[in-house]
Amino acid sequence: MQNRSFAAAVKAAFPHTIPIMTGYLAVGMAYGVLMASKGYGFLWAGFVSAFAFCGSMQFAAITLLTSAFDPVAALLLSIMVNARHLFYGISMLGKYKGLGRKRFFLIFGLCDETFSIASTAQPPEGVDRGSFYFFVTLFDYLYWVGGTLLGGLLGSVIPFSTEGLDFALTALFVVLFLGQLENAGSRIYGLIGTVCSLAVLLLAGADNMVIPSMIVILIVLLIGRKRI
Repeated sequence: MQNRSFAAAVKAAFPHTIPIMTGYLAVGMAYGVLMASKGYGFLWAGFVSAFAFCGSMQFAAITLLTSAFDPVAALLLSIMVNARHLFYGISMLGKYKGLGRKRFFLIFGLCDETFSIASTAQPPEGVDRGSFYFFVTLFDYLYWVGGTLLGGLLGSVIPFSTEGLDFALTALFVVLFLGQLENAGSRIYGLIGTVCSLAVLLLAGADNMVIPSMIVILIVLLIGRKRI
């Protein structure tokens, strides 16, 4: 009976992750190729992805790995780049409540793309909620680790020009945003995020907009939560 429940959760979760699979394999391969271009083997790329699992920070960390080590700067950069996950985590408290041991992996694997699915998708009737979220998270995790391993392997045997590869992550965010706009149920959230981010960009500039934008978006959503 439990095997049937898991199979139903896998069948329900996988279609939601297909867009993430195509994006993560491409972006993960770009990361693996960049790591290989700096002299790190494919196992290093896979190791970092498996244990750090923070795509945008992993791209930033390539520079940290190849320059003089500054632990304070590395810590501050990690906090700045990944501070948005604080907001993700707070908003998922209700959905992940009461899921037992599954919640530990769900917390570890909560990335931008998994959040975009888990915050909007609902498991079909008869599918265990915890298993549905678990397999969405697991699939996305495996796509990313697998993509970085494959990119590291290809980068070590095939010469690549790495110019522009770091833009792959930005391209993935754009695709996910367009997907939100196509979904009538989540369109309002994408529009709120866009307007708030543009306002902060004009006021604070591109170098200081990420965390203020997240704070403004959170405040707007809290104020308008009943209407939304």
